[in-house]
Amino acid sequence: MDYESLLSPRAKAMRPSGIRKFFDLAADMPECISLGVGEPDFKTPWSVRDAAIRTLQQGRTRYTANAGMKELRDEICKYLDRRFDLHYHPEDEVLVTVGGSEAIDMAIRALVEPGDEVIIPEPCFVCYEPITELTGGVPVHIATRPEDGFRLKAEQLRAAITPKTKLLILPYPNNPTGGVMERADLEAIAEVLRGTNVLVLSDEIYSELTYGPEHHVSIAALPGMREHTIVVNGFSKSYAMTGWRLGYAVGPAPIIKVMTKIHQSCIMSAPTTSQYAAITALRQCDDQIEKMRDEYNRRRRFLVKALNDMGMDCFTPLGAFYVFPSIQVSGLSSAAFCELLLQEKHVAIVPGDAFGASGEGYARISYAYSVEYLETAIKRMRAFLKEHGWHK
Repeated sequence: MDYESLLSPRAKAMRPSGIRKFFDLAADMPECISLGVGEPDFKTPWSVRDAAIRTLQQGRTRYTANAGMKELRDEICKYLDRRFDLHYHPEDEVLVTVGGSEAIDMAIRALVEPGDEVIIPEPCFVCYEPITELTGGVPVHIATRPEDGFRLKAEQLRAAITPKTKLLILPYPNNPTGGVMERADLEAIAEVLRGTNVLVLSDEIYSELTYGPEHHVSIAALPGMREHTIVVNGFSKSYAMTGWRLGYAVGPAPIIKVMTKIHQSCIMSAPTTSQYAAITALRQCDDQIEKMRDEYNRRRRFLVKALNDMGMDCFTPLGAFYVFPSIQVSGLSSAAFCELLLQEKHVAIVPGDAFGASGEGYARISYAYSVEYLETAIKRMRAFLKEHGWHK
């Protein structure tokens, strides 16, 4: 069989994830310190695990409605209202998905046709571009800058919009930079979009993890933007529920209806046990969110100071649980720097170019790990820089 001729050219052209590459390399080194994967080191709150156990004991393991359990969709709407002043109808404006990643996939597939342009601020999470390309869409990259806090600027957006623009991806708080968009930033973006037919896919999976003076603001909460916006969120980061694979999308009913039809054919429904667990998370675990965020904030301050002290200049992130320090002092590419660090000191971090071309010269380090674990990594990294003459 000539598989090369049978495989889809678009699928073959997809880049493998730069995040998973370094995760896999680290897995073969038992003594390796891996700071590459964005996964909380906290356990899922006990009340959530207990709720899941009880539903399994009761045999509540059947399929749910395609859009998700009505009870869960009700709780999602109450949560969004309570935490972010977002108002949605559980009957037709919510879709429960297999992780936030599926929600992103469903939204792009529901909206983007061949030739449509999708604006993607970079550096950013790795999935937006390949999903866009699989639909035949055209990614339009905007490089954000550390001097702007890695925010998307209104003038950049205005210059990128063309008659072919269908969708803006708005990935804030940002993975990998930790940048956030505050209300004033979003107002400027909204002013560009009002009166256009450009839609926004607002990936807010890190919405609960912000550390600045402002609580997270969703662009969908701004006047005139609800009808422009699909909000994606989930349970992985806020509730330490990565392996439960549960997310959701909320937005205008006509868009959610089409997304649900695609989801119905591809997935059918999200895991039943995870949905029961998520109901308990939304009802009982606001205090757990606060405790985890406080601990992440402590780690954030420690890591930023340590990196700056050793000469890896580091923008101070205000969201998510990543830092994005410069590795330009080394004169190496980001990939070469990370590979050398892994080989010599068995510390795994992710090269910045895994998140787009504008990430070159940087590396992503996750602080979803204990301070003790981070301290060990910093000692090895400090020795690495000194041995190569790169330490400040």
